[in-house]
Amino acid sequence: MAEKKVSDLTREERLALLDWEARELPVKTQAALLGLNRSGLYYKPVGPSPEELALKHRIDEIYTAHPYFGSRRITAQLRREGFVVNRKTVQRHMREMGIAGICPGPNLSRRRTEHRVFPYLLRGLAIEVPNQVWGVDITYIRLQRGWLYLVAVMDWYSRYVVSWELDQTLEVDFVLTAMRRALEQARPEIVNSDQGSQFTSPAYIELLQAAEVRISMDGKGRATDNIFTERLWRSLKYEEVYLKEYRTPREAREGIASYLNFYNTSRIHQALAYRTPAEVYFGKQS
Repeated sequence: MAEKKVSDLTREERLALLDWEARELPVKTQAALLGLNRSGLYYKPVGPSPEELALKHRIDEIYTAHPYFGSRRITAQLRREGFVVNRKTVQRHMREMGIAGICPGPNLSRRRTEHRVFPYLLRGLAIEVPNQVWGVDITYIRLQRGWLYLVAVMDWYSRYVVSWELDQTLEVDFVLTAMRRALEQARPEIVNSDQGSQFTSPAYIELLQAAEVRISMDGKGRATDNIFTERLWRSLKYEEVYLKEYRTPREAREGIASYLNFYNTSRIHQALAYRTPAEVYFGKQS
């Protein structure tokens, strides 16, 4: 794939060139090359407090262990552990983290009201071959002094992670990047997601429709709809993220890339007859 020209990059992508790696060029030169206002590059926003980080990280741990917990039960658990917190604060943090309990109830990753929602297409469907159904979802990745968001596109038949991407915000751009990369490898019949704003955005819908992919969106049955991706998040966090305590986005990217490669090519699954996702996805026999 040809590399983008700087002039074709979005503002967020251009800022990422500065944020993700240390540059030796003076800030004035960097700003001129990337077409950015230099004054905005000197502003350093106040980071989250240690208390906010501790609370969000613990919410992530509770939700990863119990994805059926909503804000009420998470609040109750936090209080049992000594956190002085009310439900409204927990709900706000969950919105910022892009998570919500999988049981029926208020949707904290709420779509924008002007965005289109598609029906759920998987009820009663037998998933029998690779690239029949993909699922796409987002999770919170903690850092020592902050957090990132991870989106992954998974083939549900094989559990193979077709594509993934990290970003510092929940804007739709990183979802589009991951989906474009996935569509360069294959074309699924159906892509399933929740009704979050990233997946109901016109740009996301247009991308899938242009590829002639049918769009499915979870309804109340999310507890079973998204089980494969929930298992991926749990494995990733217990076997990688929580053990490493990443200091920087670069460390997170390198660690997650290594783990997902291991997950795809080396981690055998009992449900796959002790084969790896890659063996099943690409039709290989163990």
